Amino acid sequence: MAALGFIGLGIMGKPMASHLVKAGHTVHVCDISEEPVKYLCSLGAGRCSCAREVAQKSEVIFIIVPDTPDVEAVLFGPEGVAEGLKPGQIVVDMSSISPIATKEFAKKLALIGVEMLDAPVSGGQVGAENATLSIMVGGKEEVFNRVKPFFELMGKNIVHVGGNGDGQTCKVANQIVVALTLEAVAEALLFASKAGADPMKVRAALLGGFAQSRILEIHGERMIKRTFNPGFRVKLHQKDLNIALQSARSMGLSLPGTAIAQELFNALAAGGGSDLDHSSIVTVLEKLANHSIA
Repeated sequence: MAALGFIGLGIMGKPMASHLVKAGHTVHVCDISEEPVKYLCSLGAGRCSCAREVAQKSEVIFIIVPDTPDVEAVLFGPEGVAEGLKPGQIVVDMSSISPIATKEFAKKLALIGVEMLDAPVSGGQVGAENATLSIMVGGKEEVFNRVKPFFELMGKNIVHVGGNGDGQTCKVANQIVVALTLEAVAEALLFASKAGADPMKVRAALLGGFAQSRILEIHGERMIKRTFNPGFRVKLHQKDLNIALQSARSMGLSLPGTAIAQELFNALAAGGGSDLDHSSIVTVLEKLANHSIA
């Protein structure tokens, strides 16, 4: 069994790390919150006081934190991972961050003989808890093959996309699709409700046709039942679309649909909805229509 490290035990990280522990691996954990650390330790994980200690005790270090500056701090800040690394170790960043920054982080780690994979995930809290996440991986293929058995404990659809940064690029593409599909589902259900049809029955009918999707299935139901407790917070989707739009500008690329979805999320956040599930995007459209589908 391997000695692993896991830094970041939030909505996603806590269940992901638990799968590694339950598989019998020695997992050294660290988080700014005490509760998830206590939970992981109750399963058999080892407590570490800082990221440096995790690196000192682990062969492969997994990280999943909210944003690019957070990853940089975990890796290169005081008492960070880099201070405890030795040549031959592997760092796996499963956060969703900037592809450009990821490439720079990988270069800095390579200077000390450490390999890096970027491996962002999709599937939300449900996917993390059920170990059914989609994992999109960038980095050297031989390093991917070494880490794949651990990925298989956390996810089902595991794809080596390409070199460092390509996993993050894939995740940005995923978040564009999710955002625009959320908006489309919200608009469709709002249209049906305003026209006098039962949105739940419309959703059931659409699930049997070409419009079917996991977002229509899961988030369409959330929209109708008003279950906006996070799964995936609005502020995190805002962060991902900011990465998409910034990257697009740097490439001279126009993403008009993404920009519209971001403005809807911005309006939602301005109204106090930053910590709601991103399916709550429907509430912004309802305000514009002066009509609720519930």
